[in-house]
Amino acid sequence: MTAGAEHLRTRSDGGRAAEYPPPPEPLAVAVYDNHTHLEIADGALPLTAHEHLERAASVGVAGAVQVGTDVATSRWSAEIAAREPRLLAAVALHPNEAPELDRRGELDAAIAVIDELAARPRVRAVGETGLDFYRTGDDGRDAQFRSFEAHIDIAKRHGIALQIHDRDAHDEVVATLRRVGAPETTIFHCFSGGEELARLAGDAGWYCSFAGNVTFKNAGNLREALRVVPRDRILVETDAPYLTPVPLRGRPNAPYLVPHTMRFMAEALGADLDELCAQVAANTERAYGSWADGLEAGSA
Repeated sequence: MTAGAEHLRTRSDGGRAAEYPPPPEPLAVAVYDNHTHLEIADGALPLTAHEHLERAASVGVAGAVQVGTDVATSRWSAEIAAREPRLLAAVALHPNEAPELDRRGELDAAIAVIDELAARPRVRAVGETGLDFYRTGDDGRDAQFRSFEAHIDIAKRHGIALQIHDRDAHDEVVATLRRVGAPETTIFHCFSGGEELARLAGDAGWYCSFAGNVTFKNAGNLREALRVVPRDRILVETDAPYLTPVPLRGRPNAPYLVPHTMRFMAEALGADLDELCAQVAANTERAYGSWADGLEAGSA
C-alpha cells in the first residue's frame, strides 16, 4: 500500500458531489487535528492523505491523529503513521462494529488485532471506542460494553490515550470509566455533552475534544460545555470528512479547515487566538507525545 495514495472506503451515504472549500487564513500558532479519517473518500475530487496534510501544513495545522474504526482501517492508520511524520495513529473497533463482530463470533479475534497494533510506536491512542446507543439497540449493548472495557484495558496496558466515542450514552460511559478505571489520558472525542459532563470530565482530568459542530447554530450546549472545560483540557478536531464547520456546511471537511473551528472557539471563549492555539497544541502533545518519535527508518 502506498502511503496516502488509497482510500479504504467512501462515506456511508455515498459521499458528496461538492468540492473541498478554499483554505482559510493560516493560524500564526500551529495546532493539531486530534481526530480525522483520511481513509474515507469524499467530495467531487477526493484528496489523498498527502494532499490533506500538505493543505493542513499551509494553514498552520502541523499534524493529525488518523483514527481507525475497524481492523482494516486500524491497520491502515498504523501503517501510514509509521511512515508519515505528520500523522500519529489511533486504533480501535467502533462501538457500532462490536455487535456485528460478536454475532459472527469474531469480536475477540478483532480485539486481539487492536491489542497488537496498539504496541506500535506511532500508535498513540486506542480509539475510537466507547458506547453508541443511537444506532445500536438493546440487543447489541452487551457487545458494546465488552468491547469498550477491552479497549480500556488495552490503552492502560500500553500506556497510551483512550479516545472515546460517546453518543446518547453519557451516563453509561462515565459509569464504565469509573467502574474499571480510566486510562491516565482519556479523551472525549467530538464532545457531545453539555455543561454537566464537561465539568465532570474536567474534575476527572479528562480531555474534551471539540469538532466543527461546536460552530453549529443549534449547538448551544457544546458552547456552554466549552466555556467550563479547563483550558489545559481542550483539544480540537475535525472528525473529517464529517462535521464541516460553519460557514462551510455541506462541503467535505478536512484537517486544513481546523482554523475555522479554532477561531470560533477563541471568540466563544473571549480568548486571544494565538494563546488558545498554543494551549491547545501543548494539550495535544501532552496527550499523544511527540510527532517526531517512532518513525520508520527512511521516512521523510
